Amino acid sequence: MTTSNQLSPGMTIQIDGKIYRVETVVKVAAPKGSPFIKTKLRNMITDEVVEKSFKLQQEIKEVSLVEHTLEFLYPEGKQYLFLDIANLEQVSVASGILGEKIHYLKEGIQLKAMFYGSTIFSAELPQFLELMVVKTEGGSEEGAVSNTTKKAILETGAKVLVPLFIESGDIVKVDTHAGEYIQRV
Repeated sequence: MTTSNQLSPGMTIQIDGKIYRVETVVKVAAPKGSPFIKTKLRNMITDEVVEKSFKLQQEIKEVSLVEHTLEFLYPEGKQYLFLDIANLEQVSVASGILGEKIHYLKEGIQLKAMFYGSTIFSAELPQFLELMVVKTEGGSEEGAVSNTTKKAILETGAKVLVPLFIESGDIVKVDTHAGEYIQRV
């Protein structure tokens, strides 16, 4: 067991059956009364941030998350099916955990997932992916300004702004964290 005095940002703890990541820790010495530890905790499932105070030396259960590499296979209803590279087992991931990342998924894409037991708490795509443009919308090259962009729809369904010279069939490098075009490949 860990005590409240040992808490530090980045730790993962369990309180009332819920898993939280410690965001901030402050030791408060009140003029009257006993000192305590004030924290901000992020719920690993709902992403909600809560404030919680602990007594000094209060026991807290620290948990270890395990990282697995998953390879995307295909969507299945509101779930997404992945193959765990380490043990070759199929893993179903809810769309809520993936969030906006679902727009960058195609067969064979690998991502890092954090597990506690058999529960997945987060999934992280590689920062850069190379994807094909299937359609471009808007934009006109006649009298165009050099910084003008147009909307492109990628093979995964993601939409990004690209320069006017990008056409359907081009392969582009995309920053999946920012959702932005980087370069033509």
